[in-house]
Amino acid sequence: MFVVTDLTFENFGFASAIVGALRAAGFVKPTPIQAQAIPHGLQGKDVLGIAQTGTGKTAAFSLPMLQAFATEKLHSRRFSTRALVLAPTRELAVQIEQEIKKFGAGLGLRTVLIVGGVSRFGQVQRMMRGADIVVGCPGRVVDLMNTRELIIDQCQFFVLDEADRMLDLGFMPDIRKVVAALPGRRQSALFSATMPPEIAKLANGLLREPVRVEIEAVASTPRKIEQSVYFAEGPEKRNLLIKLLHQPEFARTIVFTRTKRGADRVAMMLNNSKIPSAALHGNLSQNQRQRALDAFKAGEVRALVATDIAARGIDVNAVSHVINFELPNEPESYVHRIGRTARNGAEGVAVAFCDATELPYLNQIEKLTGIKMAVAGGERPRQAMPVKKPARHPDMQVRKIKPKRPQYQERRKVA
Repeated sequence: MFVVTDLTFENFGFASAIVGALRAAGFVKPTPIQAQAIPHGLQGKDVLGIAQTGTGKTAAFSLPMLQAFATEKLHSRRFSTRALVLAPTRELAVQIEQEIKKFGAGLGLRTVLIVGGVSRFGQVQRMMRGADIVVGCPGRVVDLMNTRELIIDQCQFFVLDEADRMLDLGFMPDIRKVVAALPGRRQSALFSATMPPEIAKLANGLLREPVRVEIEAVASTPRKIEQSVYFAEGPEKRNLLIKLLHQPEFARTIVFTRTKRGADRVAMMLNNSKIPSAALHGNLSQNQRQRALDAFKAGEVRALVATDIAARGIDVNAVSHVINFELPNEPESYVHRIGRTARNGAEGVAVAFCDATELPYLNQIEKLTGIKMAVAGGERPRQAMPVKKPARHPDMQVRKIKPKRPQYQERRKVA
């Protein structure tokens, strides 16, 4: 985690309850995105934040919001939501709500989590008891808006987190419905790792004279991550993965694949090899993803096999290793992947598997990071091989059977 040397959270002038909560959580110095965004948020300005996952965005937007409640700039009312935070996944929404509760523990605020995959009735009941702050995913939020069980026409603080990922997951129609229901007078913040044209267009309509704060995209990897590469082909990759994960030091490992089907196959293979594992990808329900994540956090599974989109935004402490079973085709994704380890100043290990077809990806990664990875095993291919269509697993092959024509017996005419 990056820190600004001289500035501390006490310099922002937060209410004593917030300062005490920050101190109890071990937060002393802000990260760069926090140092840039918080002062503008405290002044009531709209903020457009460009920053990667893991840079401290949650505190950057939640602390000014909580300060507004503490100073009664946001008035708490029983049947009126005053602040709304949207996140693309249930996992990220849960993390945001937990952070807000932690930072605002002494303010007596009512926070409600609105996500799919859990009891709708329970969420509605909590809403009826009053919700100062709602944190949720677009689908369930719009669902409750449609039934008038969530009313946001008096919402004074709105946050859209990981907007580019919202776009990837197809949430733009829901987001537009939410934005259309918000009052004109409000303070807003939008955070995104990238700024594609559609997100820029959304920001122009959502934010009023925003202050743009930007943390330069990560082009290098944290120094405390030990990186290495094994050169291995298909079957060798599988055997190598099993061998590594049987070693006791690989106690809590995230394994990355490029596809959802690949994640399922690798997780099944590991479980069959007596390595407790769980898959995490977008085809799973929110309940299934949450169970996989909870099991990983609790140490019930040693390996979480994930795709890039599913793992983005997941913050799990003490991840010992990250294994790139398949290299990503975008070098920036590699940096995001290995950033799941070595969190909050800890040390970590990142291992990459590379076959001859993935050599161009490895070259791009080394060019971006400026690091020539240490070779842990195998020999670097002299030239890249063309990508072959992966062979189906024997158990997953489907035989095409030509359907038989129905045979009809002619009825004899009865004279």
